[in-house]
Amino acid sequence: MKNYNPQKIEKKWQRVWDKSGIFKTNLGSKKPKFYCLDMFPYPSGYGLHVGHFKGYVATDIVSRMKKMQGFNILHPMGWDAFGLPAENYALKTGIQPALTTKQNIAKIKKQMKRAGFSYDWSKEINTTVPEYYKWTQWLFLQLYKKGLAYEAELPINWCSSCRTGLANEEVVDGRCERCGTEVIKKKLKQWVLKITAYADKLLEDLDELDWPEKIKAMQKNWIGRSEGAEIQFPISLSLQATPRRVAFQFSINIFTTRVDTLPGATFVVLSPEHPLVDKITINSKKSEIKKYQEQTKKKSEIERTNLDKEKTGVFTGSYAINPINNEKIPIWIADYVLMSYGHGAIMAVPAYDKRDEEFAKKFNLSIKKIKLNKTAKEVINWLEKKGCGKKAINYRLRDWVFSRQRYWGEPIPLVHCPKCGIVPVPENDLPLKLPKVEKYQPTGTGESPLALIEKWVNLKCPKCGCLAKRETNTMPQWASSCWYYLRFIDSKNEKKFVSLEKEKHWMPVDLYVGGAEHAVLHLLYARFWHKFLYDLGLVSTKEPFLKLRSVGLVLASDGQKMSKSRGNVITPDEIIEQYGADTLRLYEAFMGPFNQEISWSSQGIKGSHRFLEKVWKLQNKLKIQNLKLKTTAENSKLKKLLHKTIKKVGEDIESLKFNTAISSLMEFCNIWQKDKEGLSRKEFKDFLKLLAPFAPHFAEEVWLKLGNKSSIFLQKWPEYDSKLIKQEKITLIIQINGKVRDEVEVEVNISEEKVKEIAISQEKVKKWLEGKKIKKIIFIPGKLINIVI
Repeated sequence: MKNYNPQKIEKKWQRVWDKSGIFKTNLGSKKPKFYCLDMFPYPSGYGLHVGHFKGYVATDIVSRMKKMQGFNILHPMGWDAFGLPAENYALKTGIQPALTTKQNIAKIKKQMKRAGFSYDWSKEINTTVPEYYKWTQWLFLQLYKKGLAYEAELPINWCSSCRTGLANEEVVDGRCERCGTEVIKKKLKQWVLKITAYADKLLEDLDELDWPEKIKAMQKNWIGRSEGAEIQFPISLSLQATPRRVAFQFSINIFTTRVDTLPGATFVVLSPEHPLVDKITINSKKSEIKKYQEQTKKKSEIERTNLDKEKTGVFTGSYAINPINNEKIPIWIADYVLMSYGHGAIMAVPAYDKRDEEFAKKFNLSIKKIKLNKTAKEVINWLEKKGCGKKAINYRLRDWVFSRQRYWGEPIPLVHCPKCGIVPVPENDLPLKLPKVEKYQPTGTGESPLALIEKWVNLKCPKCGCLAKRETNTMPQWASSCWYYLRFIDSKNEKKFVSLEKEKHWMPVDLYVGGAEHAVLHLLYARFWHKFLYDLGLVSTKEPFLKLRSVGLVLASDGQKMSKSRGNVITPDEIIEQYGADTLRLYEAFMGPFNQEISWSSQGIKGSHRFLEKVWKLQNKLKIQNLKLKTTAENSKLKKLLHKTIKKVGEDIESLKFNTAISSLMEFCNIWQKDKEGLSRKEFKDFLKLLAPFAPHFAEEVWLKLGNKSSIFLQKWPEYDSKLIKQEKITLIIQINGKVRDEVEVEVNISEEKVKEIAISQEKVKKWLEGKKIKKIIFIPGKLINIVI
């Protein structure tokens, strides 16, 4: 008997699969479709570690089972290669990003092929090739034409290390989520996408999705819809003026969810960035206000809104008028109020808000308690009649800052003309190619490195022909991933970003797997673009991803996150070299619940390898001992267990409970090893089919040794016999006066009289019944028996 040699058989089967094209999507198939998608990777220079593989193993297991269940599978892979990750690696190595990206893709693709993933490589996409980003640019132009892409000068999040602007979602705890540098605010002209126009749709349709509740909650919180009222507070610029004598020049627009507390408002607080601050501040306060504004610029939003921090602020010297009672109340600025929420202003009601109370006590401001005897709707009606307020809805969500002051990204296809203004690049001229450059380092001036390439920047206006300039900012790394799942469907189409017919057949994505870190970034942006395309009639579904599952983080064996700097990274290459790809796949699936964080274990990988060696030996035992055995006994224990295993493995793969599926396979093997009767060849084949999605090379090799000529993945997934998996015994709870006193194992279809007889005869029960009279016995079949005394 030859020993199990994974390195030899895995290379062989990978060549066979490539040559046969067994995993290519059959576009002409009449089978039901199943679109299984991974969040495609950034092609980082280090390649992938074993943590990255956990999600890819999962989709591969599901795809292989679904193929055997009769589905036509679309399981593609590509590369999310534009943006900061690739550019930062290029800056670190000093090699052009186009070259490093190409090298990194080749490295990761080799790793994936060695693992035996069943991707249809004919569908492969790369977001940095002009044939792909032509359509990203085309989609941007559609947003621009519909008024959903606009230019504005905004205070943006600026990373001084990456020297580029960041979207709010790219700032974590006040720092750049890519490099960890503290983020500051900087005013720049930016291209912005009006994602807020889709805020309600993004909220409403979440309930229709089979997504983890935690991720749905994160998206709901990020969008942050709140109902309330907008109230105008007139501003009195004179300290002596009264509401009746002053001519009001300005008013402060304030959003509140607690309009019923309006009579208790005793001061107003503006964000230091509020545009009215300079206009209303009295001369004696201007230097103090200016100093406070400069200090605020250095603080992150997290720092500013921290409930535990000491409150700071400055009085402007001006007053607002509370419209409900005409009381004059002071106007302050404080960093805990943000321009990104409401209108950058709040009415402070210290008697009903802890933060306002702390501020009032520190600066000795009035705290006014009132009787809340009017409802919010009543107060809103009064404000509307007086013309100083109205019902309103506010969102935490802000429009998406879309510009990046970097080189490695899709050029934004717009032209700045002194006569015509902003002019779109004609669609026939797309793609607007990214020019090759020698220097691609960020300028740090607020301009992209593209601004330095005069030959590329200067051109004739496509509309009037006069001298104009190209837009030099590039798109963010999220642009390409907003729609890549659609391009996989029709990756070679030169006339459309996707055929309407093919899109209608394949969408939505049936299973989408990736990291939970993309809960608010990629997933929100992709849903926004998809809903826009749906409104244009270019896609057939409201949502792109029907079912989403998040993969839990794989930590190093020391319990820390894997990183090169810590020296604790484990690569799939080293595991495959030592144990083979099937052992790696099996352990990745078995190591713990799919969605939970877990540490890598060197002992665990050995255990998975031993399991495959055990099955290898068992199939040789079957060949020798069971040649004449056609089937096991009709109702043998092993046969029943096999059918229970068929049911469990199928259901567990469907629900991504891979660890319990493998556990049931291991348990079956342990019992099979001890069983004298053994399995028939047919039954062993069924077991092998269950193992195949987890250890495909192994299964193909053993399948071949059993005399089969076609691939195991062209076979039908085994079906269980429902008669053989019926539970024969159950555990029955015995209660006395409703309290559990014992339990007993009984036949499923046991009679009530027999149950009473068994229950009363139990030693623990006898003790409680001694000297007592039984009033009645309540029997709930399959669950419990309650003896009332």
